Amino acid sequence: MKLSACIEWLFADASADFADRIRLAKAAGLDAVEFWFWSNKDLDAIEAALKETGMTLSGFVAEPMIALTDPANHAAFLAGLATSVRTAQRLGAKVLIAQAGDDLPGRSREEQHKALVDCLKAAADVLEGSGVRLGVEPLNTLIDHKGYYLSSTREALNIVDEVGRPEIGIVYDLYHSHVMGERIEDVLQQRVSRVIHAHVADHPGRNDPGLGEIDLGARLAWLYANGYSGSVGLEYQPKGSTAEALDRVRAALGVPA
Repeated sequence: MKLSACIEWLFADASADFADRIRLAKAAGLDAVEFWFWSNKDLDAIEAALKETGMTLSGFVAEPMIALTDPANHAAFLAGLATSVRTAQRLGAKVLIAQAGDDLPGRSREEQHKALVDCLKAAADVLEGSGVRLGVEPLNTLIDHKGYYLSSTREALNIVDEVGRPEIGIVYDLYHSHVMGERIEDVLQQRVSRVIHAHVADHPGRNDPGLGEIDLGARLAWLYANGYSGSVGLEYQPKGSTAEALDRVRAALGVPA
C-alpha cells in the first residue's frame, strides 16, 4: 500500500512552504504527495522538490473547480482541463480530481446526471493519450458539503459506466462514504476497477486515522483484495504533529511500520 500525503493539511504544522512539505513527507517515509489547486502553487519549487526527493505526485484538482452539473460551465471546464493536463504531465501526476458541483435548484436530478455524463465524455477526449486520468469525487452532504450534487458512490459509478471511457473513473473517499452510511463492500461490489484514487480520514472530525470510529484498515484491505492497486491519499486534518502521529496512522491503516 502506497501512502500519499495531502500536503494541504499534512505537515502544515511544520512548514508553510509546500515544497518543504514534500521534503518532510519524504523524510517521514511516505511514498507520494498530493494537493488541491495547482494554480496557487509555486510550480517551479514543487517540480524541484519532487526531483530532489524522488517523490511521486499522486494528483491534484482539475481546474477550474466549477459546477459540472451546469452545461453552461462545460466549455470553461474543458479548456481548463487541457491546461491541468499539461501541468500534470510536467509534474508527473497521473490523476486529476473533479468535483461534480452543487445540486442546482430548478433542475431535475436526471438533467444534472446527464450533464455530468456529457461533460465527462468530452473530458475523456481531452485526456485521451495523455497518460492522465480524471476521477469524479462523491462527497458527503451531511457535514462537509451540504448542497453538493454527487453524494452517492453508486451514482458516481453509474455515471462512469455511462461514460464508458478508461480515462474517467472515481475518487473513492472512505470518510465521505462512511458519513453517507455506505458499506464499501456494497457500493463497490464488482466495480472496484473504476476507482482510480482513494482518500482516507477518520470520523468524527475528519482527523487522523485511528482516532475515530471507522475501521479503515479493514476497508482498505477489502479494497486491495478486490483489485485496487493505486495509492491511498491521507486527506485528513491532523490533531497534532503530522510526523509524530504517522506510526499510529500506519497501524490504523494496516500498513507495517
